[in-house]
Amino acid sequence: MSSRQSLPIAIYYEQPNWFKPLFAELDRRGANYVKLNAVEHSYGPEDHPEEKYALVLNKMSPSAWNRGHGDQIFYTLGYLEHLESRGVRVVNGVKAYRSELSKAAQLSMLEALGLGYPKARVIHRASQASAAAEGLRFPVVVKPNIGGSGSGVVKFHTKEHLAEASAMEGGLTLGMDSTGLVQEFVPARGSFIVRVEVLNGKYLYAIKIHITGETFDLCPADICKTRLGVELDRAACPVDAPKNGLTVERFDAPPEVIEEVEKLLAAAGIELGGVEFMVDDRDGVRMYYDINALSNFVADGQKVVGFDPFVKLADWLEDEARIVNERRGVAEMAGAR
Repeated sequence: MSSRQSLPIAIYYEQPNWFKPLFAELDRRGANYVKLNAVEHSYGPEDHPEEKYALVLNKMSPSAWNRGHGDQIFYTLGYLEHLESRGVRVVNGVKAYRSELSKAAQLSMLEALGLGYPKARVIHRASQASAAAEGLRFPVVVKPNIGGSGSGVVKFHTKEHLAEASAMEGGLTLGMDSTGLVQEFVPARGSFIVRVEVLNGKYLYAIKIHITGETFDLCPADICKTRLGVELDRAACPVDAPKNGLTVERFDAPPEVIEEVEKLLAAAGIELGGVEFMVDDRDGVRMYYDINALSNFVADGQKVVGFDPFVKLADWLEDEARIVNERRGVAEMAGAR
């Protein structure tokens, strides 16, 4: 590649189905981009990625361990550190990815910012779960520290049920880092949760997801109907993905929510991502419970929120790449004098 040739956008990803709409939009506009499949990826410390890519968008999923790709999770940390050490513009780099990988760290962040969250205790072995639940209101959930799409989350209605599971071989799943949360299960007022999406650190849109209370997998790309029953095109999902019965509609987030979400994602180092919250039906307190650097946009955004978020994402990525390439060109011209 000539040094004066514009460098491409690189999309680093693991689950190909989730990124079909983004790839399709980039292809439609003839964008200069390359795909970096984490499953097949490798690198050397002597590599110079700053000479290959204008920017790298990190879309590695923490739920990869459910698809036999758990080996890529900690590998990705090293790769992101290498990119940043070479001065590559990374969207959702090391800080963002570390925030994504630890639900325990997310709770500490929420506490530091004075935002509401479900009361919880952090444990590192299953046998601690029963004692950790002391002082928590039942029902509780036990969730892996490294999760993704509700993976491994189990609800317990009684202390006895939890004690039995914590004493049983394989009764609880703590996740890849042997760390988990014992957390109060929050009854959602109105039986819905809200997911707020951010692009370039700023509010993009919000959706209200109507839930049953019996599932913890709330991937917005998997939701197949609007609240009015309109079928959605789930282009980001596998063709055999089950229709989960959840429904979705646009939500006009109030200013205080937008301010809190933008502050939270800034603290997490996340430029592109989502935050989920619900209102606790017991006391009316807004509870933030999930922070996502890998955030899948709602299916069929045009029908739900009135625009295609993938178009806005592609616009932003091209603008960011253009800035890098222009700076690179100026530097090369200065060096040639």
